[in-house]
Amino acid sequence: MLRRFALALFCLLPLAATAHGPSRQKVEQEITIKAPAAKVWGLIADFCSIEKWHPGVAKCEGTGGNAVGAVRTLHVGKPDGPVIVEELLMHDPAKMSYKYKITQTDVSVLPVTTYAAFLTVSDNGDGTTKVVWKGGFYRSWGKNDPPPEQSDAAAVKAVTATYQGGLANIKKLAEQ
Repeated sequence: MLRRFALALFCLLPLAATAHGPSRQKVEQEITIKAPAAKVWGLIADFCSIEKWHPGVAKCEGTGGNAVGAVRTLHVGKPDGPVIVEELLMHDPAKMSYKYKITQTDVSVLPVTTYAAFLTVSDNGDGTTKVVWKGGFYRSWGKNDPPPEQSDAAAVKAVTATYQGGLANIKKLAEQ
């Protein structure tokens, strides 16, 4: 009897291995900027200032300022473009850092779910500044066999491009 059970379990293991759904993904990007940390933080410290420094955000509508629980609605690409809604989870001016999460997204723009991220500014002590943007998320397709545009690779690619575009523009603005 035990032998039959072990054989049945052995036959079912491959099925269990493919039935797990999506796994958590992480992206971390950083950039060094030839400008003082206070100047860089001044560009991004306001939660809704993203419309000024991220080239993909055409408009930001915010409520709550920089208080925990503040909400920003991002219009992507153009003022009436697809919407991403984010909530501020932590804002620490002394550490020049904030954390936020996405509460609503258009998966055609950012194919993620359960997304949270940190944006941190650090003084390198030599007149330069390091900005780190890192986040964790799941792909938007919660089942196995996602369509290509909602796969892990598509989610990582979209988040990476978002971070790279924003960081490059922060650098450009801060070094002017």
